[in-house]
Amino acid sequence: MKTIALTYHLKDIDAIATKVLEHLESKTLLFDGAMGTGKTTFISALLKAMGSSDIATSPTFSIVNEYTLPEDKIYHFDFYRIESIDEAYNFGIEDYLSSNHWLFIEWPERISDLLNDAQTLTITKIDKNTRSLKLTINNKLLTEDNAMTEPKF
Repeated sequence: MKTIALTYHLKDIDAIATKVLEHLESKTLLFDGAMGTGKTTFISALLKAMGSSDIATSPTFSIVNEYTLPEDKIYHFDFYRIESIDEAYNFGIEDYLSSNHWLFIEWPERISDLLNDAQTLTITKIDKNTRSLKLTINNKLLTEDNAMTEPKF
């Protein structure tokens, strides 16, 4: 496992989202971070970088939001309110996980037993306008051409 670590100002979030997309090896991205760190804000930047005209909103109460891409779609989950894997099964999580569409999952630890082949993006709030971001990369899929050894921002 390798990690890309970046520190960014919120005004640079679109450039950081584009950089993160270059290193994604899975269509399942797990978002880790305390409440209020900007997970949904970063997801909005990813949507824009992926060519979607949708704006991410927190699916805390709906559990899942769907966004469109030019040739695909994204399911954005927020499992903060899920108290057991059974609750996830009750709304059909298996269908989403096997859909071959993009999955952006906030609070993934609530359903960790169901997840594999995913990358984790951890966001930490440094101050009002600055964040630290860490993206895990599976070393087995790295090549010398796409490996980022040090932050470029």
